[in-house]
Order: sequence, then structure tokens, then C-alpha cells
Amino acid sequence: MESKESMPLLTPHKLSPSLSLSHRIILAPLTRKRAYGNIPQPHQATYYAQRATAGGLLLTEATGVSDTAQGYHDTPGIWTAEQVDAWRPVVDAVHAKGAAIFCQIWHAGRVSAFEFQPGGKAPVSSTAKGVSPQMSVDGRLEEFSPPRKLEVDEIPAIVDDFRKAARNAIDAGFDGVEIHSAYGYLIEQFLKDSSNDRNDEYGGTLENRCRFAMEVVDAVVKEIGGDRVGIRLSPFADYMDCHDSDPHALALYMSTKLNDHGVVYLHMIEPRMAMVEGRRVVPKRLLPYREAFKGAFIANGGYDMEEGNKAVDEGYTDLVAFGRLFLANPDLPRRFEVGAELNKYDRMTFYTSDPVVGYTDYQFLLE
Repeated sequence: MESKESMPLLTPHKLSPSLSLSHRIILAPLTRKRAYGNIPQPHQATYYAQRATAGGLLLTEATGVSDTAQGYHDTPGIWTAEQVDAWRPVVDAVHAKGAAIFCQIWHAGRVSAFEFQPGGKAPVSSTAKGVSPQMSVDGRLEEFSPPRKLEVDEIPAIVDDFRKAARNAIDAGFDGVEIHSAYGYLIEQFLKDSSNDRNDEYGGTLENRCRFAMEVVDAVVKEIGGDRVGIRLSPFADYMDCHDSDPHALALYMSTKLNDHGVVYLHMIEPRMAMVEGRRVVPKRLLPYREAFKGAFIANGGYDMEEGNKAVDEGYTDLVAFGRLFLANPDLPRRFEVGAELNKYDRMTFYTSDPVVGYTDYQFLLE
């Protein structure tokens, strides 16, 4: 068993003047599709509280900023008073355990369908190009409706939706927000050249493609303060037909540019895992962006305890976000501390609607 002192993941980190963490193991944002009718539910308070530890930081599942932001059934929102009220007991349950929690604010953009849009209208995007059907975890083919390209004069209203969502999050008691700019959703649809075919001030050059993201960042930072704002990027991902011809240039531009915009952390997703001698190894290609960004850096993507400790110890990252391991092991920091065996996650229950099975029924250590 490694002691806390010898395990880099279990060392403290000061994220901001107002938020000190006791360890560097972050709950990654994970869509779970259990917020019935887009309203947070009591079982979500149980789920997040299970994964809360004194001095820990949790990031919520993607949370819609408006009624046009939704792309799936039963994902939470934070644009109505009812939703804000429903989030409060979730936040309170996490705070009661001594942890902090940021709300990940999100717009799905073209990764949506008529059924999720107000009045059955077309989803909005940077483009009129649609997303090809995608195979879901349970083997179903998910299809998306053809999107409508946003007009330039419509974009400020979307930016303002993010601003209002950030304010609502603070009103609900959240410690901050993470701006979801990854995995093929609206902000990334603007960022990447495969999905941004615009010829106006929001398309073409790298600077123009990043303009929408920066406007969202500026609006949110101005509204709630930069020490309560993080951003998540996946420059190397090819998800939902969203990829870039030069992901390095995109990542470096955003990492550098964000220094002028006041966000407290940059959360970036690694390229796909590599296999070395039969073992999955994190490629660790994010160092240039970690060095370019002057705030806190969170790395995510396939990390286990060994890789996470090594990344922190080498100064490759400040913090590590764990997704599936944390999903299946609500007491993940404790298991790392004592070297306990980990529960296996069940893919087939990632997105089912059951409030218990595959959600709050993963076992804790018996101590």
C-alpha cells in the first residue's frame, strides 16, 4: 500500500484562491441519461454524493444551456427555474461531503433530432451538414436530424444562453462551471474544419473558427468570474463526424489564447490509447498545451492509477479526470490509496434509465 505522501494523485492542489483540493482525482463529466424530462432527480444527488470526498472535485454530466441545446433524452438542463431548484439538493449533497462540484454547461448543436427541439424544428449548428448515424453502446443505430446553419446575428443569443446557464449554476450553489467544447458538440462544431464550412467571421481561419468559443468564455467569465470557469477540449477526437485537419495547431492556439481570457483550468482529452506490450498506454501528447496554458491543467482519457500518478509526478498535468473507473468505483480515491481491487464497469448500463442499477449500486470497499 502506497502512502498518501508517496502517491502524487493524493497530494493537495490549490485550484484557485477560493478552492483548495486535497487530492488530484477528478470525476470526469459523464452523460448518464437519468434526468427524467431534463430535470435533475433525487437519485442524482445520491450518485454524486457517493463519489464526493472531502477536498475532491466533481464535474457533472453535460447540462443543456437552453431548450435548443438538448440532443438526447433525459439529459439535465439548467435554463429553467425548475431545473435550477432541482440541482440544489444535488449540490448540497456533494457539499455535505466536503467536495466541490462544477456544472458542465453544454449545447449539443447538430447532434440532435427534431424530437428534442422546441416545435420540432431543425437543430442548429455551425453548418448545414448533418451527422452520420452512430452505433450506440447497446447496438442501436442513433440517427440525427439535418441541422440548420446559424446566421451570424443568431450567434450572440447562443453565447448569452451559456452566460445565463453559468449564472443559474452559481445560483444553484455550484462552485463553478466547465464549458463543454469537446466531442463533436456545438462549440467543437465551430472549432473544427470538418464541421465548420462557414465563410463569415466565424469560419475559415483558425482564429475565426475559435471566435465563438472565445465569445462564450468571455461571457461566462465576465458573468461569474474566471476562477469559477474551466473549459474542456478534445482536439484529437473524431467524434460525431467532427475532426480537424491540424489538431495540434487548434490545440496550441486555444491553449495559448485562453491565457488572455481568465479561465482557471483547461481540461483536455488525450488521443486514443496505444497498446505497448499488450498493455494500454496513455500517449501523453498534451505536453505542448499544458506548457502553453498558464492555469491548472486536467488530463483525461484512459488513465489508470499508475499512469495518473506518473503524469502528476512528472509535471505532465496538475490533475487527472477519471470517467469509467470513477463511475464503477464511487470510492476511487480510497481504493487508490489502499491499493484495492477495482469494480468492473458495465457498459450496458451506462445510459439506461434505471435510477439504481448501474448507477448507484456499485459497491464500496468493506472496511
